[in-house]
Amino acid sequence: MAATPTPATGARAANRALLKKLVVVAAVMFGFGFALIPFYDQICRATGLRNIDQADEVANTQVDTSRTIRVELDSNLQPGLRWTFAPEQPFVTVHPGEVKQILYRVTNTTDRPVTGQAIASYSPQNAALYFKKLECFCFTRQTIGPHETREMPVVFVLDPKLPHDMPTVSLSYTFFEVEGTSAG
Repeated sequence: MAATPTPATGARAANRALLKKLVVVAAVMFGFGFALIPFYDQICRATGLRNIDQADEVANTQVDTSRTIRVELDSNLQPGLRWTFAPEQPFVTVHPGEVKQILYRVTNTTDRPVTGQAIASYSPQNAALYFKKLECFCFTRQTIGPHETREMPVVFVLDPKLPHDMPTVSLSYTFFEVEGTSAG
């Protein structure tokens, strides 16, 4: 005669089955995490967002004087970040291949030092592929003292391979408060 399972034996079997399922889910999640790294790298290559904390390499240094590109400048702050932040001029004109410097001005309006990090964005989106920053305040965190004002440069080149149907490029920076801020 076959033994009938007791409630305790059935609970153990159900627990073992659940444990096996959870181990499989954890292994799949772990593998997915590793798969995200090359996927993220491909997205950054496709959107031009690779190496946001270091200068871009410029291969072609010839200036295309046959056309002029309008680069519109914008600035934004994370809600609650009590700084003023703006470009010193609303736009610049540049020939593709020409090295250009622009300045942004930031002021910490609080009574404490605040650390921020700027993130660049571009419009149209594929303009990021052609916008080469050689020097930028966005490469590092910026700690601005109480009531301190700072001028921060961006040195860039628009790659001469910039499509001819792109006469205007927008460069926008958003500052976010980051760790390293003193409490106050």
